[in-house]
Amino acid sequence: MFDLPTAAVIYCVLVAVAFIAAWVYYDRRDHAAFQAGRGRTALHCIRCNRLYDAPTGTEVAACPDCGHRNARLKF
Repeated sequence: MFDLPTAAVIYCVLVAVAFIAAWVYYDRRDHAAFQAGRGRTALHCIRCNRLYDAPTGTEVAACPDCGHRNARLKF
């Protein structure tokens, strides 16, 4: 059906397409995970000295350890 050089070229192209497809898939997956974690607000508890995070837009949140309400960190 195909001679050896043609079959080798077709095989190499298919392998390259598979690697590029996997690269694009994992790059988009990692980028989405990074963006999801990026949308958090950092808070510091002044009572128990713990750092924790809350959803974006939260100005005041309770500490998960002691329950003290703290304002978000401003840099």
